Amino acid sequence: MYAIVKVGGKQYRVEKGDFLLVDRMPDAEGAKVALQPLMYRGDGQDAAFSPDDLAKVKVEATVSGHERGKKIHVLKFKPKHGYKRRMGARADLTRLKIGDITNGS
Repeated sequence: MYAIVKVGGKQYRVEKGDFLLVDRMPDAEGAKVALQPLMYRGDGQDAAFSPDDLAKVKVEATVSGHERGKKIHVLKFKPKHGYKRRMGARADLTRLKIGDITNGS
């Protein structure tokens, strides 16, 4: 069984026991969070898309830690003017462990 969930404006396919790396969430490490399901498919069942069916679906996750992503380097360069500018950035990320995916029906 799996679900498609929306976290931070992005969509992810999750199953029980998966680890998910998402944009930084304000929740503390060890906190339980409920994720918004957009689609649910159980074992041997049809997919649930309607808001009435999805209201019964619960996707629980635990914040297992906060991390920083890989550094990316950006270079601005203007020819003939001697202008160079180097910048770097790292994304702030949160690692989630998917717990139970339950269908209330």
